[in-house]
Amino acid sequence: MRTDSRQQRGRLLLAGLLLLLFAHLAVAQEPAAHDEPGTELQISLLTFGPGAVYWERFGHNAIAIRDRRSGEAVSYNYGIFDFEEESFFLNFLRGHMRYTIEATRLEQDLAYYRDEGRAILEQELHLTPAQRLRLRDFLRWNLHPDNARYRYEYFTSNCSTKVRDALDHALGGAIQRSLVTRSRGYTYRLQADSLLAPLPGLMLPMDLGLGPYADRRLSFWEESFIPAEFARHLPLVRVEDANGKLVPLVGASRVLGTTGPQLAAADEAWLRRHGPYPIGYTAPVAFASGVLSLVLLMLARAPRPRAARAFALAACAFALLAGLAGLMLAALWGLTEHVSAWRNENLLLVNPLLLLLLPALWRMRRPQARSGRVTRVLAWTVLVMALLALVAKLLPQSMQNNAVWIALLLPPHLVLAWRLLRAPAPPADSA
Repeated sequence: MRTDSRQQRGRLLLAGLLLLLFAHLAVAQEPAAHDEPGTELQISLLTFGPGAVYWERFGHNAIAIRDRRSGEAVSYNYGIFDFEEESFFLNFLRGHMRYTIEATRLEQDLAYYRDEGRAILEQELHLTPAQRLRLRDFLRWNLHPDNARYRYEYFTSNCSTKVRDALDHALGGAIQRSLVTRSRGYTYRLQADSLLAPLPGLMLPMDLGLGPYADRRLSFWEESFIPAEFARHLPLVRVEDANGKLVPLVGASRVLGTTGPQLAAADEAWLRRHGPYPIGYTAPVAFASGVLSLVLLMLARAPRPRAARAFALAACAFALLAGLAGLMLAALWGLTEHVSAWRNENLLLVNPLLLLLLPALWRMRRPQARSGRVTRVLAWTVLVMALLALVAKLLPQSMQNNAVWIALLLPPHLVLAWRLLRAPAPPADSA
């Protein structure tokens, strides 16, 4: 009995010694992993869905960094602007907008978007410890007042492209190398029109103001100016892990919030009724414009004073609105740094010279009104320039996607020119 007891105690002692040995080996090996700087950091990309306000239509994104050792969780985002800033709207019109980066507590940031009912997607990113440190240090450097502000441009330097560039910087250019060679043929115009489609009062003026720069084919890298597209393309990226093995950059993905039902239903209903892009409206717009222009032509041909007055009012309204729009497009090209508005062929259709024709068009309220030589020269000039927009569109080198505006604006140009050129010239000896 005593011998068995001694043997049992010996076995227990031996087992205890072995457990202590294994624990010592585990503890001895673990610091090498945990002591490597950056291991304690977890990096995620946060993508927020569109909001109800017009400047929130493109969505938003941010970089989340969690420190497992300290428990700190910070959200870094580049979409900060201030309406109260001096000359904000003047700088906006000139293309001199200044935005800044901001760091907030992650839970505070998430709570804000949850309260707004906006979708939240989190994508964990596989970065090496050194890359995590490099990203965190870069973002902290960027937060310094001397480095925080940046020149905003809605297609090439916005909240999403700055997040993309910060991640790409930490990864040594791996994101750009992967995405710059891929494309599905989308353009800035297509993407912007799609997101603003439920707000046609904003989408249509924006589309009118975009020049050929907005119609070039985009790579996935350039498409990433939209946060949702960046989140969609990022899983295509492969990076090397600490062992040199290629792994997907995006790991686990989680939905942290859902889109507000009222906003989502309104957006989806609008898109079902109208479609996402104004360029798809060309045929129906051409038909509607043709019908209205035919009515305008009938008023111009009618000998009755009431019809002449109706024609003059409609013609002046068209000339006034188109002429003012032309002044705006000319100013965007010549006086601002909005590159996407330069060389806009819509200037041929919304011609500022139409404003000079307003007195002559107003005289057309009298059926016997005449057109002087200056009026005829202006009418021919405006008509030829409008026709040049159609000719430019038919050329194989044409880049600007403005068929819908040609379909809308060319028919009334033809009617106005016909009426002004049809009116008899004043007598040669008249004043």
